[in-house]
Amino acid sequence: MRIVIKLGTSTLAHKTGRINILRVEELCKVMSDLKNAGHEIILVSSGAIGMGVGKLSLQGRPTDIPTKQAAAAVGQCELMYIYDKLFSEYNHTVAQILITDDDIANTDRRQNFENTMRRLLELGVIPILNENDSIATNEIVIGDNDTLGAIVATTVQADLLIILSDINGLYTADPHKNPGAVLLDRVEKITPEIEQMTGGAGSALGTGGMATKLKAAKIAVAAGTDMVIANGNNPKSLYDIVEGKNVGTRFFAEKVK
Repeated sequence: MRIVIKLGTSTLAHKTGRINILRVEELCKVMSDLKNAGHEIILVSSGAIGMGVGKLSLQGRPTDIPTKQAAAAVGQCELMYIYDKLFSEYNHTVAQILITDDDIANTDRRQNFENTMRRLLELGVIPILNENDSIATNEIVIGDNDTLGAIVATTVQADLLIILSDINGLYTADPHKNPGAVLLDRVEKITPEIEQMTGGAGSALGTGGMATKLKAAKIAVAAGTDMVIANGNNPKSLYDIVEGKNVGTRFFAEKVK
């Protein structure tokens, strides 16, 4: 299988913005094992701004663009250093790709992106992607890495997109406010009723929420890619997700007519 795995900031970092060492080590170990089993792994990683916040000892996520971009520049170095170190322990090579909306919207640049991704996978590399937050402006921003994950999955024609976050999946209501909310383990079709179940933004260090994940699901399933939303607190759950077991919420790809 060709699998795109999107890791949210809340999965990668503590609330301080500092790296969750134990969890990230386990994630890289499991992803390396999945690759050893013959799967192609593409990683879409959030966390650059969040880690930059921690590295720069800022009080919280910045609200002004220059400080966000500075934090992203610092945090991206930290992210790639960690990924390179951990994946190298299992003899896997990583590559960094930073993109903006222009790289997707422009036909020539999108073709170059597709060519690069294809060749990296042929060479057995694990591509690690993030939005280029250090230079992105309101005009060229993709906006969130859930959407980026879906765009990448459709570009590489992935079999599966997995979004790991700090929530178990899609509930019938906000589980933080409604104790009677029920987790949906499968969504065959994204209906208006399903769309009404989404809430607001995610963690304080991240940018996504359930609404962005549902947007990603619509992009993915329309292109023939299954998508799973699951909690990233147990990296070994990736094994069960890849095997098709009930973990989180699985959105099923639309059947080709």
